[in-house]
Amino acid sequence: MTAKAKSHSRINADDYADAAVADAALGSADTDRMTEEEFNALLESTMGSYKEGEVVHGVIINKTDSFVVIDAGLKSEGVIPLHEFGAQAASLKLGDTVEALLESVEDHEGRLILSKDKANKIRVWDEMAKVYDADGVVEGIVTSKIKGGLTVDIGLKAFLPGSQIDLRPIKNLDRLIGEKYKFKIIKMNKKRGNIVLSRRVMLEEERKISKEAALGQLEEGKVVEGIVKNITDYGAFIDLGGIDGLLHITDMSWGRVNHPSEVFSIGDSVKVMVLKFDKTTERVSLGLKQMTADPWMKAEDKYKPTSRVSGRVVSIADYGAFIELEEGIEGLVHISEMTWNKHIRHPAKVVNIGDQVEAVVLSIDREKKRISLGMKQIEANPWDTIDEKYPVGSSVEGRIRNLADFGAFVELEEGVDGLIHISDMSWTQKIKHPSEILKKRDKVRCMVLSVDRENERLSLGLKQLEQDPWGSVEGKFPVGAEVKGVITKVTNFGAFAEIESGIEGLIHVSQLSTNRVANPRKAVKVGQDVTAKVIKVDAPNRKIGLSIKAFLEGLSPEEVERELKAMEEAAAGGDADDQNVDDSADGMEEGEGQQA
Repeated sequence: MTAKAKSHSRINADDYADAAVADAALGSADTDRMTEEEFNALLESTMGSYKEGEVVHGVIINKTDSFVVIDAGLKSEGVIPLHEFGAQAASLKLGDTVEALLESVEDHEGRLILSKDKANKIRVWDEMAKVYDADGVVEGIVTSKIKGGLTVDIGLKAFLPGSQIDLRPIKNLDRLIGEKYKFKIIKMNKKRGNIVLSRRVMLEEERKISKEAALGQLEEGKVVEGIVKNITDYGAFIDLGGIDGLLHITDMSWGRVNHPSEVFSIGDSVKVMVLKFDKTTERVSLGLKQMTADPWMKAEDKYKPTSRVSGRVVSIADYGAFIELEEGIEGLVHISEMTWNKHIRHPAKVVNIGDQVEAVVLSIDREKKRISLGMKQIEANPWDTIDEKYPVGSSVEGRIRNLADFGAFVELEEGVDGLIHISDMSWTQKIKHPSEILKKRDKVRCMVLSVDRENERLSLGLKQLEQDPWGSVEGKFPVGAEVKGVITKVTNFGAFAEIESGIEGLIHVSQLSTNRVANPRKAVKVGQDVTAKVIKVDAPNRKIGLSIKAFLEGLSPEEVERELKAMEEAAAGGDADDQNVDDSADGMEEGEGQQA
């Protein structure tokens, strides 16, 4: 080996451990006997077929832990770091032919500069260019996420824009890192070193092929398999392989589906039936429930009227609750059929969604797919035995449920209310409204006055639990008896005086004094104590006639009766000239009416 040849090599002495290998690396030329001119000419002739920037092929003439020495047939050997060979480095051996880029025939130190990396890149670029020209497909691994898309290793670093990753936007790009996909090269610029990929183009092409295949197979009534692609409020879109079909919410189940998400999730694989297919518009309607028998076909045999059933409350409306007896079959319990209690204002007061309830089938209409159910029929109607439970004359206890102008409703038990009419509240009090003596939710004890089972009516009495004070009036206050009382009310026709608690008598204007009285209010006042004689007793009609005049004149019972008779005859005779008599007659009638 000449000194000059040695000076052009990047090989260290340590790299040439074997002198024989070093000689072999320099070739077989007998350079020792050449002149310098002859040697340079030989080198020039050898270099004539290679230019810097070209890929050359050389033979490995030496290999260390860090380098391989390449003889490319040039004037000196080239050294390439072993790591540039990547995974191939371990298997390299002497004599192997490798390719490398000839960067420089000699640097400032006269060394041959080779690069395996750059040779690889040129080779890959060339391959990618061929793929690009041929509209071919490349395979690569997603390596990282960058602004606007992903970086893909296809042998070179390539850019995959976000819009070209999939047919639909992908929110989480990180999950794609490390995944291997096929791509189309949609743009490349060797000068700038840019390669732009698209996976979407690949998917669209695949989708187009799948769509054509799917369209060829679709026909009404056929069962096909697809993937749930999207879910809306009204249904789910099923990807049948290039073409989407709509599975409407009403065709998902024979039962109740509140939202498609209750049945499906995106990505679910599902078998559905093609209900309708329009080749022109490429619209496909799908059905899932149609793949099973309609449960209503056997409903009449299964749910006969009066039969007892159980189910789950699935919906509540103002007018009732829907009970699911089985998937696809629901019955309605009308609010009036929920309980014997007639005062339920809303079904939610009785049942809740999800409750398991028992009911009786009231009717079924298979054509309209309707079943009427009754929950109250599970229990006996309390009105069926109302006579036995609440006999007339019995004392009962209940709670005031409601007050009306005409009386108070008393709940004796759930579903059984009775009415205390305002006239049956007190023997003596003149009650204008039940609220004067009763309040809602008060407990009261009363007497059963009458029972109407057919119309489900119960009459109750409050005052009947006490003795009627008018029952002993005739014996207590006979005609002619002298009584003391207090004026409670003064009217145009006379004044009322209370002679006992709850017992009032009328003192007619003609009987207020021994003198003629034109205005009763000038004769007596409310709260005034008076003494009078009883001149009339009508216990059945709860009337007592009193007379101060008779008391003052000291009339006997017989004289009192004659006085009364004369007064009544005068009133009946219509003596128009006697205004007192007219007033007396009218007053007595009016007063009697008020007493009643």
